[in-house]
Amino acid sequence: MLDKREFYIDGRWMGPAAPRDCEVIDPATEEPCAVISLGDQRDTDAAVIAATAAFPGWAALEPAKRAEYCAAILDQYRARKDEMAEAIRAEMGAPIKLARESQAPCLSWHLKNFLDAMDQIDWSRPLGDHAPNDRIVLEPIGVVGLITPWNWPMNQVTLKVIPALLAGCTVVLKPSEEAPLSSMLFAEFVHDAGVPAGVFNLVNGDGAGVGAQLSSHPDVSMISFTGSTRAGIAISKAAADTLKRVTLELGGKGANVIFADAGPKAVKQGVLHCMQNSGQSCNAPTRMLVEESIYDQTVAEAAEIAQGIKVGPTAEDGRHIGPVVNKSQWDKIQGMIERGIAEGARLVAGGPGLPEGVNRGYYVRPTVFADVRNDMDIAQQEIFGPVLSIIPFKDEADAVRIANDTPYGLTNYVQSEDGAKRNRMALALKSGMVEMNGTSRAAGSPFGGMKMSGRAREGGVWGIEEFLEVKAISGWSTD
Repeated sequence: MLDKREFYIDGRWMGPAAPRDCEVIDPATEEPCAVISLGDQRDTDAAVIAATAAFPGWAALEPAKRAEYCAAILDQYRARKDEMAEAIRAEMGAPIKLARESQAPCLSWHLKNFLDAMDQIDWSRPLGDHAPNDRIVLEPIGVVGLITPWNWPMNQVTLKVIPALLAGCTVVLKPSEEAPLSSMLFAEFVHDAGVPAGVFNLVNGDGAGVGAQLSSHPDVSMISFTGSTRAGIAISKAAADTLKRVTLELGGKGANVIFADAGPKAVKQGVLHCMQNSGQSCNAPTRMLVEESIYDQTVAEAAEIAQGIKVGPTAEDGRHIGPVVNKSQWDKIQGMIERGIAEGARLVAGGPGLPEGVNRGYYVRPTVFADVRNDMDIAQQEIFGPVLSIIPFKDEADAVRIANDTPYGLTNYVQSEDGAKRNRMALALKSGMVEMNGTSRAAGSPFGGMKMSGRAREGGVWGIEEFLEVKAISGWSTD
């Protein structure tokens, strides 16, 4: 078991004055895999003070120099990527193949894309030909607090830390206390890359402690948060008194609309996407909307695919799903499965309880409900587990109505060979992202939602601009 009772503040690893220990549980074994300390107000204040002191020098660097430091972080990752994958496997239960091939590489993917995006940012430009003496200047917002979740830890850390640093901000990162090990390894990458002291700081803690302290801190200019809608609302309220900028990337309840003319792989791709990462993705297509003419055959196919998904140990190589992150999450998912049964949905795969042959670990059976009404709890609430709800629809208008009938608006999906119909659907669906026919968003595309999914735009130029202020200057000398 690792002892990681340290914080990274002002370029140094240090222990808190009065540590409050917290065990990190390996969800595959239900045993502790590490011990960390949770910070208190003194630790938060120390990190903010260090970031405040470092801000003028970091902001004054040429953008190209800040990019060099971030490229050096990428070099550190490349040298230690297997360590990163193992940390993610242990802390949040990603099977090692998923950790190596999808979870850990989020760091290199996003970091390279942000470096490319830097070339597209015009830090100082004329307003236009009509106003030659008006200048638009982009400046870093200041000290930013970054609060990240456990489900895709390096994805969210990279989507926040790297654009903040490139923008010229200094940061205080509070990773999830459920999955802090990957973030602490990331802090080692930052340190070994030579990033100046105070530019990046990490304080472990929970939402009620360090999270709330950062959200209300008068010297923090911005909070960027990814997590539950409930927590996003609390952060917004805590930040209101200091009028700091708040960007939120929250939950989702994505609809995957499958028309009768969808391709032959549409159902399989939809089921597997829903179950990936044990269903612990905010953009998972957890509602499968199916045109009535192919409904029965789709239900049968989806059930067969889910029944064939293997559930297995995280240390074992292969394509299978692992556990969910902790006992609380397991209990919540079990309660929602039981709720679906009580609401009258037809259980066609999986169900409550542990998978067959499993007696340890927070594993969930890949579960599929058919004959779901969109007003059922399992169709409206984010379950965050490997649970799929299948809902029939009559026609295009009915599909749009059902898909949009949710408080969330993160990602929707459309499957059809009719290009004009796909385009109509994409414009009608109320979500920040729409993916069609299995085509993923390209590098530099922004990630974010609408409605109760928050309105952050992470990735590419948009991700960097979230950390910038726009200054309008008139009377600029062109001599």
